[in-house]
Amino acid sequence: MTTPSALERPTGVPFTRRLAARLVLLPAVALSFLPPRRIRAVLDVLRRGAAPATAAQARSARDAMCAVSLLCAGPKGCLPRSLGAALLCRLTGGWATWCTGASVVPPFNAHAWIEAEGRPVGEDVPDDYFARLLAVEPRAANRSPRR
Repeated sequence: MTTPSALERPTGVPFTRRLAARLVLLPAVALSFLPPRRIRAVLDVLRRGAAPATAAQARSARDAMCAVSLLCAGPKGCLPRSLGAALLCRLTGGWATWCTGASVVPPFNAHAWIEAEGRPVGEDVPDDYFARLLAVEPRAANRSPRR
């Protein structure tokens, strides 16, 4: 038996932001089919030179992905949604921490999400609800150059 539900899609996302979200949707879906180590390798390359995204930037990117894609707005669209939001943040020069993990309370629930300013973005759960298994964070800005 299934429970009927309605997807809640954000409104008021500007046209240019929706267009950018559509641009990263296909690469995000394609990335979602790769094994985790390959996803991490691709994201490691893409995050180079990006500043940490603010919570507002990350929320805007997540909302844009949900506005343009029913897959991303759906309950099983967490991986393409989080990848798309991370890519969309990167288009604007920032990087939201991309995370995968599982819920810490039963039942087991694998999940992918983005974080900004140390907190999950748009998840409507307590900050410690998910345990990180894999994360791609912004690179530290104060690293010394190689010689």
